[in-house]
Amino acid sequence: MRVLIVDDHTLVRAGLTRLLQGFAGIDVCAEASNAEQSIDLAMLHRPEIVLMDLSLPGRSGLDAMSAILDALPATRVVMMSMHDDAVHVRDALSRGAAGFVVKDAAPLELELALLTAARGEVFLSPRLSTKMMAPLFGRDKPVGVAALSPRQRQILGQIGRGFSSKEIAADLGISVKTVETHRARMMEALGCRRATDLLLLAARHERELG
Repeated sequence: MRVLIVDDHTLVRAGLTRLLQGFAGIDVCAEASNAEQSIDLAMLHRPEIVLMDLSLPGRSGLDAMSAILDALPATRVVMMSMHDDAVHVRDALSRGAAGFVVKDAAPLELELALLTAARGEVFLSPRLSTKMMAPLFGRDKPVGVAALSPRQRQILGQIGRGFSSKEIAADLGISVKTVETHRARMMEALGCRRATDLLLLAARHERELG
């Protein structure tokens, strides 16, 4: 697993590089100190995982993540921060982050975050989970299209534009089976009985889905 480390502090990057190189199966392919450099290096090395600091000089880590995911949809981005603000965590996850870890996390937690992201799942530092639970069960819990994951919204938007599962898979760099799994889950979540129902719903929410 090739990992790109992004942090504006030289000593932090050096420490993370040394730590990650001690993990089995993980190779640090490059280091970046700002958003623009992270985007350029991601295009060059095409890492499986980007470990991205939230706070960067100039463009934020979230902006850099969005740019990287637009160009490399198969890449997974794990955000890290000194702060455990639930607002930042939700913002990162809504933009497509594959995980969020606090910088004072134990090494084992960071290794687990990278492995979880590599499996296509989402990892949150344990102390963040409690803060995230309340909004999930609150009255303001999103419903309908708004409740779909960023990837599902992306796929639904392409369905609305008439793309086939094979075309979506090729465009996003994922398997047709993964697209079909997302399609089935969306139909269940949105109460669609037939594929045409999902297509009509996607067309109605075209602007919302971008």
